[in-house]
Amino acid sequence: MSDGISGIRSEISWSTSSQITVFGHDLVDDLVGKVGLGDMGFLELTGRLPGPGESTMFNALTVSLVEHGMTPSAIATRLTHYGAPDSLQSAVAAGLLGLGSTFVGSIEGAARYVQEADLGGDLEAEAAKIVEPFVAARKLIPGIGHPIHKPLDPRAERLFTILDENGLSGPQVPLIREVARQAGEALGKELPVNVTGAIGAIASRLGIDWRAARGIGVMARAVGLVGHVLEEIGSPTAPTIWEEVEKAASSHPARVVEP
Repeated sequence: MSDGISGIRSEISWSTSSQITVFGHDLVDDLVGKVGLGDMGFLELTGRLPGPGESTMFNALTVSLVEHGMTPSAIATRLTHYGAPDSLQSAVAAGLLGLGSTFVGSIEGAARYVQEADLGGDLEAEAAKIVEPFVAARKLIPGIGHPIHKPLDPRAERLFTILDENGLSGPQVPLIREVARQAGEALGKELPVNVTGAIGAIASRLGIDWRAARGIGVMARAVGLVGHVLEEIGSPTAPTIWEEVEKAASSHPARVVEP
């Protein structure tokens, strides 16, 4: 008979009175002071520590997404902090909740179609299979296109260079470049592989499950949002944002509702 708890098990970490083990590594002796935060993130997502090239690459992925200016997520963090200055974590969480299909979360979509493609086959044909349904449905293709960075996203190109420099090249990058090419051709626009598309392709090359790929952005942006909270404390923007929005929203004559 089941004792009710025997099915609850995690292979990630466990502890004794004198030791903490993470994926088989002693936290104190093997990890603390010996691996960076990026390497620890890689360990959590893959169950193993990265090799030197993988470490460089994964850290580059996270660095590329830490900061992106006054985006909706940063504004949400600042406004939440204004309302709850005693709760830094709530402010950061508010910003992270906005990481969806438009911002950062497109990493997941890009990683998914890269991982579901036949990378050993005709990449041009595989790209067509990816592009055609999006174009037919008039939907954005995750990881493709950018309103500012044209004809290339410099962040994506730098990440691709680092991948090559570390001997990690694979079919994932040619595939997503072909997706961008075909999408641009079909829509008559300049549609570069953007940074989230690059991260989705490279995360796939590193063996990171597409279902966790968005987590790379979540990890990175959490660091950046803490920075936004700190700046907000010293140089507040939230009161001005609130005032301007309230002024604009209520500047028209009130609508009279007839009984």
